[in-house]
Amino acid sequence: MDLFGGTIHNLERSLNYSTAKNRAISSNIANADTPNYKSKDVVFKDVLNETVTSAVSAKRTDARHIQFDGHKDSAYKVITKNSTTYNHNGNNVDIDKEMAELATNQIYYNSLIDRINGKFSSLQTVIRGGR
Repeated sequence: MDLFGGTIHNLERSLNYSTAKNRAISSNIANADTPNYKSKDVVFKDVLNETVTSAVSAKRTDARHIQFDGHKDSAYKVITKNSTTYNHNGNNVDIDKEMAELATNQIYYNSLIDRINGKFSSLQTVIRGGR
């Protein structure tokens, strides 16, 4: 029995994505002055495109529904950006961009935490009998 219709699972996966993105950004900031370091990013779009092209497994209840054949466990992947160089030492970390992405990711993470707390608060209200 799923109390929230998969919402908690989706929030958990979103938190995992945000955590991975935070790790990548932190690594980029820490290595901003490291010669030949190439920045990393966590992407969802590439995984979505791969999933759409390879399809996702689902139950077809009507012949007119789209056929789905495969399923991906990870909703994101970490990539290394090798095609650019911003600094004279071969490094491609743009510290201003990384700081902006860190702030954006922090807002996203906090909103996910707020949402999951709301779900647990609703469950707590039900357990207490509406009080």
